[in-house]
Amino acid sequence: MTMDELVDITSLSAAEALAALRDGRTSAETLVGGCLARIRADEARVQAWAFIDEEHALEQARSIDLVRREGRLVGPLHGLPVGLKDVIDTADMPTEHGTVLLAGRRPEHDATVVERLRLAGAVILGKTVTTELATYAPGKTHNPHDPAHTPGGSSSGSAAAVAANMVPVAIGTQTNGSVIRPAAYCGVYGYKPTFGWVSRHGVLRQSRPLDQMGFFARSVEDLAIIAEPLIGCDERDPDTRAMARARLLEVALQEPPLPPTFAFTKTPNWDETEEQTRLAFDEINEALGPQSIPFIVPANFHEAWHWHRTIMEADIARSFHSFYERGRDRLSESLRGQIERGRQVSAIDYNDAVDRMQATGEAFEEVFDRCDVLLTAATGGPAPRGLESTGSPAFCTLWTFTGLPAVSLPLLRAENGLPMGIQLIGRRGDDARLLRTARWLAGWVDDLEADAI
Repeated sequence: MTMDELVDITSLSAAEALAALRDGRTSAETLVGGCLARIRADEARVQAWAFIDEEHALEQARSIDLVRREGRLVGPLHGLPVGLKDVIDTADMPTEHGTVLLAGRRPEHDATVVERLRLAGAVILGKTVTTELATYAPGKTHNPHDPAHTPGGSSSGSAAAVAANMVPVAIGTQTNGSVIRPAAYCGVYGYKPTFGWVSRHGVLRQSRPLDQMGFFARSVEDLAIIAEPLIGCDERDPDTRAMARARLLEVALQEPPLPPTFAFTKTPNWDETEEQTRLAFDEINEALGPQSIPFIVPANFHEAWHWHRTIMEADIARSFHSFYERGRDRLSESLRGQIERGRQVSAIDYNDAVDRMQATGEAFEEVFDRCDVLLTAATGGPAPRGLESTGSPAFCTLWTFTGLPAVSLPLLRAENGLPMGIQLIGRRGDDARLLRTARWLAGWVDDLEADAI
């Protein structure tokens, strides 16, 4: 294949790539080769990768192609390249957590999600850039739509790599807004499952009550494809539980039995949105008509942002204690501040905040009895200019705190041409319906735009 053909193959969605692999129209080696060609062409501009070993990626692909040629059993992701945030342990690649204090770290074992990816036949293409210890200090990654703007964080590299067609799908983590925010800024689809659905064993721990895995892709269907094989109980993560097969892909591809209804939610921090964001949501709600029902977050939930910060900073102080003690001068000022504030949190304040998590989530049950999903902003606006910060996660905080599943859809465009995300939140454990509704909304917006032309 020519270089142009190799690069062009990376425009395939995960679903299209898997179909081409099954039909023999391409091979894992060719697909991985295309991703590597795209990375060579764009990495200097985007800087999404913390580690890439081209020959190792191609060796994985050749081994996977051999399995198919020999007629052996193949998995649901057989031959699909995947990018992993560099906080997820890989026994065959470094995992450095975005800090110089762990430069050269080589884990002995794969994280559970990596074990399941390999079992499903995926190719681990490489490790994507994370912010420092998955907190607020930015990494080297630029927004593919405009390198002068942040890609968001902390899963910066995963979102940017998918947006730049370097890999069809990637995996990240979210403790506040680290999946939904970069997905919105980079103009890709992002999905944070219900808390406890995907094991975090072998993944950097910030906060056990808040840490969640997440996924990046270029369609809702692709989110279901990458997430479904990774969902399930893992005795090494006590917050996972035994459950029936999620059936994400099957349900996501169905048409809703009735037109879905949306609870349009102005969160207590809605005044932090930009005017163009507010106008865009006004237009969406007007177009949805009776399918959109206004919903006001109860006043007693206004403290959720404080409760979340209490938990997160106290847990960061505990989780990163050793880094602070032996190398605080090598940590960013923002991380030192989080650790020092976290050390001041009292046990009673911490436990009070944790106790409020489940009750806060359960309080949304009533609105889910009337509506399929909540509809709100993923971020206050498009990606801010500059690389000194990763933008505000505030529009994700409540949904991370409650453990509810969330999706960001890249369906809006800012005045400067950068993407903006619509965030949908589903009932706890109802991820399949959330993805089905998200796919319906993406199609509905496409139809609106087509009618406007």
